[in-house]
Amino acid sequence: MSDSHESSAADHERAAEAVGALGFAVITLSDTRTEETDKSGAAIREMIVNAGHAAARYAIVTDDPAAIRDALVATLDDPAVAVVVTNGGTGISTRDSAYETITSLLDKRLDGFGELFRMLSYEEIGAAAMLSRAVGGIARGKVLFALPGSTKAVRLGMEKLILPQAAHLSQELNK
Repeated sequence: MSDSHESSAADHERAAEAVGALGFAVITLSDTRTEETDKSGAAIREMIVNAGHAAARYAIVTDDPAAIRDALVATLDDPAVAVVVTNGGTGISTRDSAYETITSLLDKRLDGFGELFRMLSYEEIGAAAMLSRAVGGIARGKVLFALPGSTKAVRLGMEKLILPQAAHLSQELNK
């Protein structure tokens, strides 16, 4: 990497640190989970708080396009929320409708998020990673990420991709 790239990355990192704590929303998309059984949603919230951010909203929403859309629109309209993370509904089964609903709300896609998530997943689980339709983007001026529902997958996405870049993304959106 050239000196100008290293200096640019360091500049972005410093600017992102100035953003401070962000408000995150966590939405679990499931027909079967409850607050007591939602280990993935709990893991995401714990990681958000441990990273110095706030878990501003949390909900469990059925894997139904209208319910997902309503929950996302309400969340995206919340001024306390800068980043939305969903989990579940990104697979290929008949009931998995999160991808279509979420992508219909995106103003800009962050294609690299899904690509990197699947690459990192491939390193852990092999070719089954191709079944993931994890996606990220910008919706109504907020950052929105959709992760699979497994706790291992949400930990991977949060640790390796979302938390390291959330402040930078927010800073870029608010330039």
